[in-house]
Amino acid sequence: MQQLSRKTSPIKMRNYGRIIQDMIEYACVLEDAEQREALVAYIAQCMRQKNQVWNKDQESGVARIAEDIERLSGGRIHYEVPQPRETMPAEQLQPQPAAPQPKTRRKKVTR
Repeated sequence: MQQLSRKTSPIKMRNYGRIIQDMIEYACVLEDAEQREALVAYIAQCMRQKNQVWNKDQESGVARIAEDIERLSGGRIHYEVPQPRETMPAEQLQPQPAAPQPKTRRKKVTR
């Protein structure tokens, strides 16, 4: 019976775990820039969730996640924090009146 091979290299940041570390290593070798950006955005989202679980008292800011991604990748990945989307003008946020509903008759229940 064969034994499964295990990675015995140390985990760089225990609060994120080995899977995040392996995902970052994979993102470093991806050649397609669009796929790499999508993967790094997903990794950042996972890191933020894990950081919130591990550090309940601290705020897990996106700037810290970006620094950790650069540190884990050895400087090969530079994650840029996404800019917030522009908000809609106040006129467009006003609620629209609901369409009138057709009236239905109820059956009278006799006992």
